[in-house]
Amino acid sequence: MLTSDSLFDKVEELLHKHRERFYPPTETLSMFLSQAMSSDRSCQNSVNKSVTQRICGGLSIYSTKTGGYCRARKRLPEKMVSELTLHLGHLIDQQTTDSWRWKIRRVRIVDGTTVTMPDTPSNQARYPQQNPQREGLGFRVVGITCLSSGALLNAAVGPFKGKGGDEQTLVRSIQSTLEAGDVLIGDGYYSSYFFIASMQAKVVDILMEKYGANRDTKEWAPLNT
Repeated sequence: MLTSDSLFDKVEELLHKHRERFYPPTETLSMFLSQAMSSDRSCQNSVNKSVTQRICGGLSIYSTKTGGYCRARKRLPEKMVSELTLHLGHLIDQQTTDSWRWKIRRVRIVDGTTVTMPDTPSNQARYPQQNPQREGLGFRVVGITCLSSGALLNAAVGPFKGKGGDEQTLVRSIQSTLEAGDVLIGDGYYSSYFFIASMQAKVVDILMEKYGANRDTKEWAPLNT
């Protein structure tokens, strides 16, 4: 699929200069995607599958040791992976039929999540944990997806701790993804005055819970009978 008509030009555009090795970037990315979606996510299983496919295709085979593949995976440009993801998301969105949309309108969903990562010194420096968090680290991701297709249209990444890591800041950094006429659905984290005003300026309708609405609820006593 990475060499299909719809993706080939974009893949070629994003390829960095590289030597022709056993694991060129396109082959490495293909293996990485297969590894991520496999029930056995080990590097050994990924390399074994690649070698098996080469045998079936009548191609020369190489060692089944995983060192070469792991080094090639580290060399994958982050920009190549992220831009291909967003490019594919927009391709899917463009092909979504009006019958899948809400009254022919594009409905977008914004939400955030957290992701853990290896607790190395360099990662700690960039993505420190919050004060009450136990030793370890993680980072925050906010994404905008298409309700009709489920495709990811854009995403922003930030640290758990420090300026610029909160969900409102992250969503503002990718709000250019939203277009006039869109309907945006989100939870109470995003219902700030400034974000609502910016969406009105873009002619984007929003449906969100009032921030802090759970604190506005009252406990009702049972009726006396």
